[in-house]
Amino acid sequence: MPDLPHPSPLFSCACHGRRAWLQTLVAGAAVVGAGSAGSAWAQVDVGKSSALRNLVPAEALEQAAQQQYGELLAQAKQQGALAGPGNAQLQRLQTIAQRLIAQALPWNPRAKDWKWQVNLIGSKQVNAFCMPGGKIVFYTGLIDQLQLSDDEIAMVMGHEMAHALREHSREQLAKTQATGLGIRLGAAIFGLGDMGTAAANLGGQLLTLKFSRSDESDADLVGLEIAARAGYAPQAAVSLWEKMGAATGKGGIGFLSTHPTGPNRIASLQANVPKVQGLYEQAKR
Repeated sequence: MPDLPHPSPLFSCACHGRRAWLQTLVAGAAVVGAGSAGSAWAQVDVGKSSALRNLVPAEALEQAAQQQYGELLAQAKQQGALAGPGNAQLQRLQTIAQRLIAQALPWNPRAKDWKWQVNLIGSKQVNAFCMPGGKIVFYTGLIDQLQLSDDEIAMVMGHEMAHALREHSREQLAKTQATGLGIRLGAAIFGLGDMGTAAANLGGQLLTLKFSRSDESDADLVGLEIAARAGYAPQAAVSLWEKMGAATGKGGIGFLSTHPTGPNRIASLQANVPKVQGLYEQAKR
């Protein structure tokens, strides 16, 4: 199957520095609460989502993401790489996604209105992502080259879903584009403009967004808990990244360029496995 262009970095993971001066901007903005899961519910410790995200309208970002998702699927279909509804691997992904989505709402109340989708693209790319609004894509290279089990697929999917649920794209967009994009989106943010214009402005900025190290850690732990609550073995998060580490240095492992592995990442996941083990055992009963 042909390789397709890599998706926008908006839907990939990478390190990006924080901009301290934006804290002043956030402090002066008329924003509402972060809307994250409360500590009494969550077993992993990730804190609240950044209030900075409220500087960017979620509806506009999700509209822009939906458009890009449609364009990616159309391109894959044209090249004969988009898996059809009868594809066994796609059905496998959809089954896992259904179980994970059922555990997603406590992490973001907006998720109840998302039109979740999962699609499979035939490609040697070792990659997967979840766009804002719950639009998931897996590439066959990720599943086949690493020979992922269902539990390991659930850890990848949970991680990518967590980026969407924690709205890391909104946060990074506000951080990296607050001066220019913030001005153009000001009317939409404060109810003075139309959402279509805001989405168009956002669409022009998607290629520049990257996630921070803290976003990556956040997504690791939230994804771990979501998968455990859905009945997938937490230890698979460790075996997944061990496989990723073993694949380092081999050609075509694009996932590793945006999801850097290493002993610290594995150690953090291993330390959090006991926190969610009981959730997994309860889900398996």
